[in-house]
Amino acid sequence: MASLVVIENEPKDHIETPKCPWAMTSIIPCSLVDVMCEEQSKQQKEQVEEVQHVFSAPQQHEEIFVDEQTANDLMLATLMQMDFDREFDAQVRTKEQKYNGNKKVTVSLKNFRPGHGCNYGDSSDEKDYSDEEMDIFGKPNTAEKSQTMQVTNLKKKSKETNLITKHDAVLWGRKNTARTDHFPPEFCSGDRVGMDLKLPNPVFNFLKAHFAAEQRKAARVHDKKEIATSDHVLDMKTRLILYRMVNNGVLDSIGGCISTGKESVVLHASGGSMDGTRDPRSYAVKVFKTSLNEFHNRSHYIRDDYRFKDRFGKLNPRKIIHLWAEKECRNLHRMRHVGLRCPEVLLLKKHVLVISFVGEGYVPAPKLVEVKLNPQQMQEAYGQVRQMMRTLYQECHLVHADLSAYNLLWFGGQVWMIDVSQSVETTHPHALEFLYRDCRNVTQFFQKAGTHDIMNECDLFNSVSGLDIPVNDEVSFMAEIECLERMTMSHTHRKMKKGTEGPFQSC
Repeated sequence: MASLVVIENEPKDHIETPKCPWAMTSIIPCSLVDVMCEEQSKQQKEQVEEVQHVFSAPQQHEEIFVDEQTANDLMLATLMQMDFDREFDAQVRTKEQKYNGNKKVTVSLKNFRPGHGCNYGDSSDEKDYSDEEMDIFGKPNTAEKSQTMQVTNLKKKSKETNLITKHDAVLWGRKNTARTDHFPPEFCSGDRVGMDLKLPNPVFNFLKAHFAAEQRKAARVHDKKEIATSDHVLDMKTRLILYRMVNNGVLDSIGGCISTGKESVVLHASGGSMDGTRDPRSYAVKVFKTSLNEFHNRSHYIRDDYRFKDRFGKLNPRKIIHLWAEKECRNLHRMRHVGLRCPEVLLLKKHVLVISFVGEGYVPAPKLVEVKLNPQQMQEAYGQVRQMMRTLYQECHLVHADLSAYNLLWFGGQVWMIDVSQSVETTHPHALEFLYRDCRNVTQFFQKAGTHDIMNECDLFNSVSGLDIPVNDEVSFMAEIECLERMTMSHTHRKMKKGTEGPFQSC
């Protein structure tokens, strides 16, 4: 607060008539004649102009000194109010600077500043208005006129001092060109060496929106890959199933990939502790691929199976994969029931099947096509395979339908049978055809391996199936097989109408 000089009271004889209209009680008009007096009106006008001159006078110093001869109470009050307004204006600017900082978008507290027309020197955002544009209290006459003057003054100042604002077209054109470097890699912007490129805002905004749309489109294209289990990749749903198995104690940990095939991915896993006891055994987690691109004819093996015939549908491929995993689970249970060497099922969850691990430690048992056996071991392997095929057909009433050296493991001097998800019932319309194909694959493998005492595919077929089809040539043999398939299919339809169940109907 500025210091004020106290003026001592003068004698009443020397008191002059004050110029302030509020202090002049003697000149207050009491009649219409006094109001219309030109001399009195001129005197009041001079007093108003004097007050306006004090309001519009620039203040160069912080302290305000009052002349000793000033005795007008209105002047003193005005000067004190101006001093208070200057301090309040400084506080508002400080708070405004605290909020804004160096941000591009700023908060203005101009409406909270005092509405006077004085320029305090350091206030750069307030404009000087003429006497015609201000009223008696120093405020602009209209807000619209004030805004127009601010824009005009800003343009004039920018032209005079060559100021560059954030709306400069050249500056933002170069900045937009530099921002294209942050676009995706597929945007070929070039090196732009020695080139002064300037992208206007509409062009840059169009490019930005275009590449955002392209990225969303690319994400939609890969949606099928993200929800499909293929090769070594597991989708989110499959990973969630595996995480829950670990959290529930079914498995302790899940390791790397053991093998991959056209229909599944096999992972190694360690046993958990469901009942409070640690399971030291290892397991194989078989994850069936949810994409049907690699195995198109799955429905050929499951459509005519009476166990899944009523549940089969083409509308939901993922549900077909669930049936495929359930089919292998049931086939393995049936094979273990008759004593065949095959993995034991621990758990089935949708398209994830947990079975026992055939191997030692973390090393899986080799496939029959990969192991090197001497002639005696190869002869023993052939005898075991022939006996397993016969047991599978006659006791389990199943046909492997994809039997080869790749689906047979050699572990502990014995042959193990795996991958029975495509195995079909002996009542399947194409069961004999699948059996003949298995016999041909097994015979050709052992012939190439140099095994001597083996049967041809037709004799092996008769030995496994227990049939006595005459072996003349392959064409007539296949014709007899097709005839038997038609007879078997008609016999199966009659049984299904009577409601007769097979020996493994519950499996």
